[in-house]
Amino acid sequence: MFRVSLMIAALTALFMGVGFLLGGEGGMLIALVLAGGMNAFAYWNSDRMVLSMHGAREISRAELPWFHDMIAQMAARAELPMPKVYLIDQDQPNAFATGRNPENAAVAATTGLMRNLSHEEIAGVMAHELAHVKNRDTLIMTITATIAGAISMLANMAMWSSFLGGNRNNPLGIVGVLAMTILAPLAATLVQMAISRVREYDADRVGAEICGRPLWLASALQKLEDGARRIDNHAAENNPATAHMFIVNPLHAHAVDGLFSTHPPMRSRIAKLMEMAGQPAPQRGPWG
Repeated sequence: MFRVSLMIAALTALFMGVGFLLGGEGGMLIALVLAGGMNAFAYWNSDRMVLSMHGAREISRAELPWFHDMIAQMAARAELPMPKVYLIDQDQPNAFATGRNPENAAVAATTGLMRNLSHEEIAGVMAHELAHVKNRDTLIMTITATIAGAISMLANMAMWSSFLGGNRNNPLGIVGVLAMTILAPLAATLVQMAISRVREYDADRVGAEICGRPLWLASALQKLEDGARRIDNHAAENNPATAHMFIVNPLHAHAVDGLFSTHPPMRSRIAKLMEMAGQPAPQRGPWG
């Protein structure tokens, strides 16, 4: 959390720096107020927005009693309130969590995940999502995504302001503004991805503790990555800013782990879970 706090502070400083470039001290103050307003809006509305983007439908216990009971058992083990449960009609096996706090959380799974994974593997996946809720990662990632998006917007405003002759006292000049227009959004994206990677590792660890079987999640991750490579997720491709929310990267364009990946290397995630397990094979669970 200390590292994440430092990275969020770096994003905020970068945002205010672009505001200063755009309008001096007044621009920096406007940037700060704008960041607060955008984060307030995201705090109250981001969960409904992302669920709507992906066509998620809330399901009751009567529709999938074993799935509801599984989540309820693990939520109780993690000392969390029961989240709302959503299903996404999507062939790609994947899942995500959203909500501003544990009391207003939701977990969503795709129909592809329900069809292609065993109950034990599904338990591992949903435990990972409950870990995000427990760690309040959904709020952290909403804040970082909002600030990163605002930095890109302000950088573009700074560029057009310079082209139109505004802010003539800017010490960087037109060349400096152009450099900032390119480098500021790039730096913001890198910080956002670094935060996402840190939180994914921690959610794997806490999720393995919640379900009690790290190998369930390890086995699920391998199947999810294979599925994401083979099957398109058009909603995610149309809304790439939500990619970091999923347990595995849903985007084909960024499927290769590298500098611009929103998720840690799958091999590394699985290796860490295997270390936690200390056993050769997953055990059967109470869900068949």
